[in-house]
Amino acid sequence: LGLSILVILHELGHFLAARAFGIKVEKFYLFFDAWGFKLFSFKVGDTEYGVGWLPLGGYVKIAGMIDESMDTEQLNAPAQPWEFRSKPAWQRLIVMLGGIIVNVIVGIFIFWMVAFKYGDTFIPNDKLAYGVSPGVVGKQMGLKAGDKILAVNGQKLIYLDEILSSKVLLNNTKLTISREGKTMDLRVPESVLDSISKYKIKEFVAPRMVAKKIGTVVSPEDLQPKVSLFGKIKALIVKPEPIKVEAPAYAAGMKEGDSILAVNGKTVKFYDDITSEVYKNKGKKIDVKVQRGTEILALTPTVSKEGTLGISIPTIRPALTTINYGFLESFSIGVNKGWTTFTDNAKGIWKMITGKLSARNISSPIGIAQVYGSEFEWEKFWGLTGLISMALAFMNLLPIPALDGGHVVFLIIEMIKGKPLSDKFMERAQVAGFVILLSLMVFAFGNDILKGFGI
Repeated sequence: LGLSILVILHELGHFLAARAFGIKVEKFYLFFDAWGFKLFSFKVGDTEYGVGWLPLGGYVKIAGMIDESMDTEQLNAPAQPWEFRSKPAWQRLIVMLGGIIVNVIVGIFIFWMVAFKYGDTFIPNDKLAYGVSPGVVGKQMGLKAGDKILAVNGQKLIYLDEILSSKVLLNNTKLTISREGKTMDLRVPESVLDSISKYKIKEFVAPRMVAKKIGTVVSPEDLQPKVSLFGKIKALIVKPEPIKVEAPAYAAGMKEGDSILAVNGKTVKFYDDITSEVYKNKGKKIDVKVQRGTEILALTPTVSKEGTLGISIPTIRPALTTINYGFLESFSIGVNKGWTTFTDNAKGIWKMITGKLSARNISSPIGIAQVYGSEFEWEKFWGLTGLISMALAFMNLLPIPALDGGHVVFLIIEMIKGKPLSDKFMERAQVAGFVILLSLMVFAFGNDILKGFGI
């Protein structure tokens, strides 16, 4: 739904710009009607509107232009005043930029409205009495359970959520931490995004939480801290389920309400004390001491191959702070978030080009769906749609033939030379662009499919 809305609005940008300059638009399609097949269509005036069968975007067919349709027959006839090729280069440039401009406006508008409607909810860093709990990625860069992060690049850390932002993950950032009373610096490696791509953002860093009592037995996924689309840490969400007999904890005799006192002889107090000791004993029996009422019991569950006992553990979390914004104040938030999203895409692509970031971070709609998850929330829906809108604006600006950015480059060359590039060159460039885009699409889908199999 989000992609379809954005494709329609992107193509509407081209459509409105073309009509504003008196250029005829022959088709306006969501999805492609490849080989003439379509789900339905209707005609209003000179334009055919419809929905194709191939869900890989959409297009507008502008008269007198070599585009996705590769319809070159009309170019053999004399140019007509209502055709794209008859218009001045500056007008054609605006038509090609129309979709990108609309995507930027839509992205900023969405971020503006989301900020105004929902505000921002953060975890104040000074409320983390027990510091942070690093996941696999955090441990790889040197963080330890109980560390307190004081500053990012020398600037005091106000909200813990900033640690999950692009300014930390994309910029080889220096973190100043306090560990057992000593202050030291840690560098966030440039490879951190590759690790996050492999292990997910939840394995970077989270608040350290006191936890000993057992809740309802649930799936391993429910034991992980949840992170929002904007990198804000959300509450640990536990979905109560009936106790499952196949859970290792159940088989060992654990019950809801038991308090875990020790694992393998080690006294536990925090959530990560329990999970880390359990995780490193995958597939093995462990000794767990629990308290049930006034009784102390010694149990020996066998840890699952995923490194869990199948239990949810209620935790004492730090207080959250919500900031609400006024209508105009929200606008500046939206502009800043839109610009940050746009530049983050540029930084990410540049890191891939320079070899500092793996191309496996590129995602298809499969990866986007996995980020979104299975529960529908309006805030999450519009947040993701805003992110995609800015990403589409950036991707379409890339100087690849068949994309808007490729046409823009050719038009700028024409304006410098004083004459258009040949039709034959434009046809070949369009074909080359399609090959590049198809290759990228196959790579992105293949990448996400392989990740789904753990490859």
